[in-house]
Amino acid sequence: MAIGAGLAGCLAVPHEPAVRRARVMFPGGRPSRRSFADRYAGARTHLDERREWLCAPLALLLAVVGESVLPLVAGAVAVPLVRRWLRRRSSRCAREAAADAVMALCGTVVGALRAGREPGQALLAAPRKAGALGAGEAAVVAAARFGGDVAGELRRASAGPGLDGLAGMAACWQVAADGGAGLAAGLARLEKALRADRRRREELRAQLAGAWSTVLVLALLPVVGLGLGTALGADPLGVLLHSAGGLVCLAAGGVLEGAGLFWASRIVRAGEAS
Repeated sequence: MAIGAGLAGCLAVPHEPAVRRARVMFPGGRPSRRSFADRYAGARTHLDERREWLCAPLALLLAVVGESVLPLVAGAVAVPLVRRWLRRRSSRCAREAAADAVMALCGTVVGALRAGREPGQALLAAPRKAGALGAGEAAVVAAARFGGDVAGELRRASAGPGLDGLAGMAACWQVAADGGAGLAAGLARLEKALRADRRRREELRAQLAGAWSTVLVLALLPVVGLGLGTALGADPLGVLLHSAGGLVCLAAGGVLEGAGLFWASRIVRAGEAS
């Protein structure tokens, strides 16, 4: 009986290599479980897309501690403002990533041209590596594959955010097609110019890091003041939220704080734009 039970157990437990081979051969069968890393990455991505809603629990905490609904109102106002700031920051990062991708695209095409490939073949191999053509990738690839107007499609694709370098690439392609000039040399100069532009961008960001730190310190000073007042035994939230003078001071301080942050940010952004 014991031997029979053991054989039944062995037959009931599937052999792991056989199960793995069956799942590979028949992918439409039982769906595989998502790994912990995949679930964690998905949850983190979802949280990153909803980071502005972190203002809500903070406002709720201040409302409970201060026994007032004013922090909830401030939190409701802060959510769209933070969302706008996050979207602006995300679009700026996307533009910079697209500019870097165009620079990498130029380098890839130059390498393919110097290896002996035709311009169309070099461009067909490059977009899948660099991903620098944005929404116009299909049109550019079709033009390169079937002998269309590659320069025109590159020029149209340069209208995307951060893809301004494609206009220079289109100019090099047009000159090479009309005048017989070397395309590799022109794209190499374009890549050098784009690389120098990125280096200037990084240097400017490093120079403005101190200014942005000052803006951040100015934004956190009121919070530090409230914390110090609470640590010394005072009740700054109670005074600000439950007295007429405190409400006046809170309104005036909020207006001045917002105006100061707006003015300082405008000065720093003007330096970035220049």
